[in-house]
Amino acid sequence: MVGAPQEGGWLFWRLLACGRRSGGRQRQVLLFLVCVCVWQSGAERLRYSVAEEMERDSFVGNIAEELGVAPSQLSARKARVVSEGKEQLFRLDPSSGVLTVKESLDREEICPQSATCTLYFKIFLENPLQLMRGEVEVRDVNDNSPVFPVKEMVLEIPETESPGSRFLLESAHDRDVGINGLQNYSLEANPHFSVALGTKKDGKKYAELVLERHLDREEQRELNLLLTASDGGSPPRSGTARVRIVVLDANDNKPVFGRDVYEVRVAENSPPGQLVVRAVATDPDEGSNGKVRYAFTETPEETRQLFELDTETGEIRVAGNLDFEEAKSHEMMVKATDGGGLSTHCKVQVEVLDVNDNAPEIAVTSVSASIPEDAPPRSVVALLSVRDRDSGENGRTECWIDGDLPFSLTPTFENYYEVRTTAALDRERRAEYNISVRARDWGRRRLSSREVISVQISDVNDNPPEFSREVYTLWVVENNSPMVRVGSVSARDADAGSNARVTYRVSGEEGEERPCVSVNSASGEVYVVRALDYEEVRALEVSVVAADGGSPSLSAQAVVRVVVRDENDNAPVVLHPSPESRVWWGEVVPRGSPSGYLVGKVVAVDADAGQNAWLSYEVWKATEPGLFRVGLHSGEVRTARAVSERDASRQRLVVLVRDRGQPPRSATATLGIALVDGFSDARWRGGEDEAAEAAAGSESESDSEGPLTLYLIASLACVSALLVATGVAAVVAKVRGARAESLPTFPAAVSESTAGSLPRSYVYDICFAGGSVNSEFRFLRPLLPCFPAGLPPGPGEQRSSVCSQEATNLGEEGDWAAQARAPLSEDPGPRAAGTACAGNQGMELNVSSDQNPWLTPQ
Repeated sequence: MVGAPQEGGWLFWRLLACGRRSGGRQRQVLLFLVCVCVWQSGAERLRYSVAEEMERDSFVGNIAEELGVAPSQLSARKARVVSEGKEQLFRLDPSSGVLTVKESLDREEICPQSATCTLYFKIFLENPLQLMRGEVEVRDVNDNSPVFPVKEMVLEIPETESPGSRFLLESAHDRDVGINGLQNYSLEANPHFSVALGTKKDGKKYAELVLERHLDREEQRELNLLLTASDGGSPPRSGTARVRIVVLDANDNKPVFGRDVYEVRVAENSPPGQLVVRAVATDPDEGSNGKVRYAFTETPEETRQLFELDTETGEIRVAGNLDFEEAKSHEMMVKATDGGGLSTHCKVQVEVLDVNDNAPEIAVTSVSASIPEDAPPRSVVALLSVRDRDSGENGRTECWIDGDLPFSLTPTFENYYEVRTTAALDRERRAEYNISVRARDWGRRRLSSREVISVQISDVNDNPPEFSREVYTLWVVENNSPMVRVGSVSARDADAGSNARVTYRVSGEEGEERPCVSVNSASGEVYVVRALDYEEVRALEVSVVAADGGSPSLSAQAVVRVVVRDENDNAPVVLHPSPESRVWWGEVVPRGSPSGYLVGKVVAVDADAGQNAWLSYEVWKATEPGLFRVGLHSGEVRTARAVSERDASRQRLVVLVRDRGQPPRSATATLGIALVDGFSDARWRGGEDEAAEAAAGSESESDSEGPLTLYLIASLACVSALLVATGVAAVVAKVRGARAESLPTFPAAVSESTAGSLPRSYVYDICFAGGSVNSEFRFLRPLLPCFPAGLPPGPGEQRSSVCSQEATNLGEEGDWAAQARAPLSEDPGPRAAGTACAGNQGMELNVSSDQNPWLTPQ
């Protein structure tokens, strides 16, 4: 405390002399102010006192009140406390200015060999930089009891010992100091001994056993006494040890050391086994009474671990590692005892000499976990201190930074340095720096140490996202399912953290129509939101925006082009002949036309594209299969051979139109072709005249064919009629028998109902194709009765309805007269008779005289 003002005064007068030599009056004033600041900073010291064993975060003092400043000013100036030594024992709360203990303080651990325990700390303030020193005295409390080094002390006392003789006892050790330390010894009541209390030069108390009455070995060989050591605390603490006294026969000479005090010096790097001193005691007695043995007494346990004593020779050698920085000297008491039990003592004082065996210690006081990449040069990154535990030149240090890094060391005060930036930083080029700080002392054998400070460069949003491509071309097949994934876009941001977290969205203004394409904001996967039709949309283009999470956010754009692939989802559509046309004889071919004669052309289109729209034509069905052919790609219908007189006058040709998709789709076109002898007005006559002519022509052709065909037809008709009659008779008989057993009672309105029920009996006309030699007889299968859906079943009856399909469907080679007449029929009822019920009156089969091709109910 005294040295700081003297050093400040010397600096003041030194600077003042420099100012006078400079001759500038203003410079003298400035130097004077600087000297005053240095004087004040060196003179300020805060003093506090706390008791040991206080709880963690216990109050020490209020720095703000001591300095007379507001706590907010301490926080603004980044006040912090740094303890001297390896451990930080105090904590400063800048918001309140309260200084507290960081951990519970144990005075005996911090200052084990000191009567007073003072801890020093420094308080640093920034803007402007200010340093204040402080000290905290740790007050002792009575938390330790006196402890003897041994539980039992053995004394061998000859019986010739005269009263008043004193015998040194092992002293108890109390780690407390002052009034709480060892104060008194007491011995249990006995007639022979008492205890006397003595004080050493260092103030420690010791006990001596005083012989009060002559001993008689023949009367009592041993005495066992209880020795109690107590301190002066409140309440007092105590410790005990047993004193066993062995009475010996007469031995009238004690061992004698050459000196009472042996003082030696030894270097701290002395190897184990090195001789320190030889403390020899002599005894003029002979025999066992003259044989001397040596032992440590009144020596701390720490010292006993560092030195070893030869019990036979009295040589003291190094046993452990001596450390000047931990203890500069050691004191030992050596006891020499002869064979008769007589003993004497001497003191050995060992001074440890310092050598350069400690490398400088670099302690990082404060470090910034990260600094932004846009931090300006000369920004403070860390604060560190360098300390060497050696003394003199061995403790003088120098410090620097290894490598070519944008950082420098700036000394501040005493042994503290600031690590500052020297240039602009760029996280994208280097995100972390490992700053290697080296320190070296000035000893004869120079030692150095190294500390690495890791500094993270925090990111600043200075890079926009970048797409891997400017245009992404993706493909989707038409008729896709909604929200189908078609691909993804990817953008990379060179920044880190939230500044590099890229989100995607489809560009568009508010109120615009929602696009058909969406993008996942996190992964960039592109989806088509709804089904697309290639025939409507061939391709889509949207702009995708990639934005980072910085503030402000940076973004980039890319074009996503979705190309729709065609699928064979449209069948060919026939334009000519029109599917809605009811005219079957739309094309006329003269008889005798040669092979290759152009009859007509089938025109079809396909809405698909590519091979899905490539159409091919082929004949699917024909009245005369070998008469016509169709161009595979043109759709032109031509005669495959010459048209003869034997060919039917009415031809129906079904053309199949097929595309080349997978799977292929197709459509059919039906052409009605009339074979005529010449181009006359007969083509425009009504259907009845044509039918009559066709019938007449057929009769003439039939006549020309001869009677053989008529015989075959008559035979077929007779056989068919016989089979029909037999079948009808069997069915009628079975139906009548069933109805006789359980025939329900029909309401009167059933037979007259027009709501889907037909009369019970029908008369059917059977038509033979006029003009055809090989006419067909078509027999409608017998039908079981069917009842209206609303009729209730009779008792014990389970009703079922069996209805026939439409009985009047024409075959593929049906009567063309019937086909021609069908559109002209004014009564569509018989054509729609899809369900017919046979009554119990049977069924009549009549041949119409006018060759009516339709079955007409009578």
